Amino acid sequence: MNAPWKGGASGRDPFSAFVCDDNTFDVARSVCETMGWAPEKVSRGGLRNAIQSLSVSASPNILLVDLSESGDPLNDINALAEVCEPGTMVIAIGQINDVRLYRDLMLSGLHDYLLKPFGPDALRDSIAQAQAMMNTPKADEAGGTQSHVSTAVIGTRGGVGATTIATSIAWILSDRIGRLTAMLDLDVHFGTGALSLDLEPGRGLTDAIDNPSRIDGLFLERAMIKANEKLSLLSAEAPISNPLMTDGTAFYQLQEEFRNAFEATVIDLPRNMLINYPGLIHDIQVVVIVTELTLAAARDTIRLLAWIKSNAPQSRILLVANRVHGSGLEISKKDFEASVEGKIDVVVPADPKAAAQASKLGKPIVEAVRSSKVSSAIKDIANLVLDQAEEVMTGDGADGAAPAKSKSGFSFSSLLPSKQKA
Repeated sequence: MNAPWKGGASGRDPFSAFVCDDNTFDVARSVCETMGWAPEKVSRGGLRNAIQSLSVSASPNILLVDLSESGDPLNDINALAEVCEPGTMVIAIGQINDVRLYRDLMLSGLHDYLLKPFGPDALRDSIAQAQAMMNTPKADEAGGTQSHVSTAVIGTRGGVGATTIATSIAWILSDRIGRLTAMLDLDVHFGTGALSLDLEPGRGLTDAIDNPSRIDGLFLERAMIKANEKLSLLSAEAPISNPLMTDGTAFYQLQEEFRNAFEATVIDLPRNMLINYPGLIHDIQVVVIVTELTLAAARDTIRLLAWIKSNAPQSRILLVANRVHGSGLEISKKDFEASVEGKIDVVVPADPKAAAQASKLGKPIVEAVRSSKVSSAIKDIANLVLDQAEEVMTGDGADGAAPAKSKSGFSFSSLLPSKQKA
């Protein structure tokens, strides 16, 4: 019930049903016969009978439960989840036609909710969708032995373009490298990750914050918004009258589910989130710090570098200077590097026309203006992210060391020549 990307388990019964009324009983039995399943797998008794039965027997691949006699459907569904094995697809049926109840039931891990009365065709369609989801190739099956790449992008100041870098890295990892990628925009009130991809942010992230116990594979399947075939986004546009009230449990749970369901994670991480939720980067392999060449940014870069090295020594740090003009800089690149006592890994030139074009098209800049110098520089960042993540996974290099080329004999950068069009 809580792992849709892992599919159904072999050796289970294909289908079981627990229903309350005669009409539903007859419909379910007729569908069973059509599907070639034993009609005896349809029982009377509803949700409570299902909980009692499954507490002492194996769960089926697809479970149909009737909520008609349940006084508290949400609590009863949570009780069902405790006795259901992972991978079970649960289809609920009931008489209450309420959008809020439907949404809450979906977030609790159900595959579908059918309103009574319904005919055989509606039930067959729902079962067919459940079977298709179970039979879809999973990330760990399709991706072989690829390890998960986790990246956090942090801006030293507001408006330095961290979201532009984050969305572009996520797009490259998914579209060019072919990794199943999740992007998490943690600016709950003012995030622009969805806006930059021409998507509606939805309620997924706010629902996760409000109900962290419901976060599982099926929650991600329903809450995340697809940007392309292999890139999914989780973000929010919460009302500014609603303060962020969470202990961070939802964020950590989301990261865990991302590791199970995806091959790469990119987190657009506002710097203020590090203060309240320092654990957010404990499992991050590469931290991309995006800065501008100003005095204030130099000060905050120094503070962020020191904080990350103390709180996440396992993470490799990439320092990116973004929107750099050819002249009229507040601080030169050389003076900036002397101030922070470190090298800038990638300089992304300022290109207002390319940025405007990407904004108009609702696409990442590396997709909208593929041949620009900006896109070339961001591809270099993606290459370094993959190289540094590989070093972390293989144990090459010392913690906190400056970025270096991969020592494995194969560089991910060969996949993305920076001088070649995307």
